[in-house]
Amino acid sequence: MTGGHDRGAGKPPATQYRALLAAVLAAALALSVGIYVGVAADDGTADRGADRTARADGGHPRGEVAPASAGTWVGAWSASPAAAEPGTETTGLAGRSVRNVVHAGAGGTSARITLSNLYGQTPLTITHASLALADGPGTAAAAPGTLRALTFSGSRRAVVPAGGQVTSDPVRLAVPYGADVLVSTYSPTRSGPVTYHPRARQTSFLADGDRTGDSTGRAYTERTPYWRYLTALDVLSNEAEGTVVAFGDSITDGVTSTEGANRRWTDVLAARLREAVAQGRDVPRYSVVNQGISGNRVLTGGRGRPADNPSGLDRFSRDVLDRTDVKAVIIDLGVNDILRDPAAADPEVLLDGLRTLVDRAHARGLKVIGATLMPFGGHRGYSAAREAVRQEVNAEIRAGRVFDAVADFDRALRDPYDPRRLRADYDCGDHLHPSDQGYARMAEVIDLDDLKGAAPARL
Repeated sequence: MTGGHDRGAGKPPATQYRALLAAVLAAALALSVGIYVGVAADDGTADRGADRTARADGGHPRGEVAPASAGTWVGAWSASPAAAEPGTETTGLAGRSVRNVVHAGAGGTSARITLSNLYGQTPLTITHASLALADGPGTAAAAPGTLRALTFSGSRRAVVPAGGQVTSDPVRLAVPYGADVLVSTYSPTRSGPVTYHPRARQTSFLADGDRTGDSTGRAYTERTPYWRYLTALDVLSNEAEGTVVAFGDSITDGVTSTEGANRRWTDVLAARLREAVAQGRDVPRYSVVNQGISGNRVLTGGRGRPADNPSGLDRFSRDVLDRTDVKAVIIDLGVNDILRDPAAADPEVLLDGLRTLVDRAHARGLKVIGATLMPFGGHRGYSAAREAVRQEVNAEIRAGRVFDAVADFDRALRDPYDPRRLRADYDCGDHLHPSDQGYARMAEVIDLDDLKGAAPARL
């Protein structure tokens, strides 16, 4: 699916990763010393309670309560709950530990997570959860001294109601930009189905028994391509002052990007923003989080209640408006409607759906950048009629009658000699999804100045 790209490219050796991580951690620690002076003046009840629980549990990491305020809470990573995991309908993952590996798109001095039981039919009981920095790429081992126990309203135990979610208490941990973060959960009880995100492009891990306090990672012998339960990692940041949400389908999900290399277009955009700020450019200091779901459509969701792969209209509030300190949204959605939804044979129906998303964002004061729909000539779903719909939708987007600003992905990635197709080096090989080079090109054509400001005032 990746057209022969080198899947090892871009991955630093473990020794280089650890050296870089150690240097960044040392710098972050020095920077944050002043922030934590005086934390003892806080109540401290949750911290002392976490200590007592840790000793009673034997071997579980100590929880460290974060300061009340020292920066801005922003999204460092997120993934939309996409579906109920097949085969987990009865027992869920009872008696197993899940160690999700996620990539931090923003640095901070404290962190918190969100766990979802959206597709569960019974309450999900998490008896222990932990957070740590990974000791290198592709490993379940924690970097020395970084493992933290998580609490939820002061308790090690969290009960996530069916269809609901919970957010942990913040813990003090210097999370560098670009670090891999390990988030581990354990549930002893039968609860299913498991809420998951199947197209992670990142290897996570499973272990038998409660291994949330295992810093070595040796117990995590099973590798998995999924993210389970975890839907957000937020950090208390002095680097970023808001969050940009990328809202889309498999192209935003990055399904054909090199696994474990963080080459989705959203990863590249986050790096561009960070570099521009470092260069002193007048651009927003925003993090970028990814709310793409493979196969997603604007108008129609999947089967089930709640629906697997809910439509963009159904999930917009949860996946965009409810994100941490969201300032702007980039929408790249609509190709799957054209390929799979008979209602979208009328381009006005699809455009009305996109405009509804924009209206909802504007009601919250959010700036909306919209993407033109990229070509899919040569794909098995291509037809002249579907191409005509794509062209009509793109014409309205380019004319400024849908979004506040436009990212012209179509013009940037199409073959200049056959505009119905992706350019060969931007095509992963299936004539629908980009290659790593194509994803990078998408991020490059987004005008960072378009992220400035809020929604235009209504006249």
